[in-house]
Amino acid sequence: MANQPQWMKRIKQVAKTLIAANKGFLCFLLGMLLIRSAVADWYGVPSASMYPTLLIGDRIFANRLAYDVKLPFTDIVLTHIADPQRGDIVTFTSPQDGVRLVKRLIGVPGDIVEMRDEKVLINGAELGYGAADPGLRSHRMPDYDGAQLIVDEHLPGADHGVLWLPDRMALRSFGPMTVPAGQYLMLGDNRDDSNDSRYIGFVPRALLTGRVSRVLFSLDPSHFHLPRLQRFGTSLRAAG
Repeated sequence: MANQPQWMKRIKQVAKTLIAANKGFLCFLLGMLLIRSAVADWYGVPSASMYPTLLIGDRIFANRLAYDVKLPFTDIVLTHIADPQRGDIVTFTSPQDGVRLVKRLIGVPGDIVEMRDEKVLINGAELGYGAADPGLRSHRMPDYDGAQLIVDEHLPGADHGVLWLPDRMALRSFGPMTVPAGQYLMLGDNRDDSNDSRYIGFVPRALLTGRVSRVLFSLDPSHFHLPRLQRFGTSLRAAG
């Protein structure tokens, strides 16, 4: 230690001075990191995989205590709080590549899930499809010139809009398959433009990182990032 060069001693001195002068700010940053890791987080929506429900430019709130208490900065579950439900919009770590994703939870453990020509069946019963709310029908995927069909999917307790792109090559049929214990089947609401359980497989509970219930605010990237005021504070919990 006595033989350290002067430049290294100087760097250490400067670092100590900066830390001493900014303890309050550093504690604040650490607290924010702990909150975002273990309590609540917020994300920007970067892709169209959840249209018509979530739009590019939405900033969403995720409750990280909705299902489990985890050791901060890890996927180690300390205790369970509640079980994920069909229809929940969920953030999770992709079991394929570790990327953070947001999708809709469609199948819970024990469910037999199938898709036939876009239409989902759970335990042998088709979910049912009908006309979407007029407000949702305006949430069309940007920068896509093909046909877009927005319909209402009648998931019990969680009716929601889905987007079909009939001109695009996509996996529109699969199964039937049984969701394993402790795992979940996720689908994007934009069924033909989503990297979900059809491609990445079932998602273990330990990889769930939060339940999304609200849009905090929204900026429209196609219109100079002007605010979409009508989406500020929008609830994403579907009516039963």
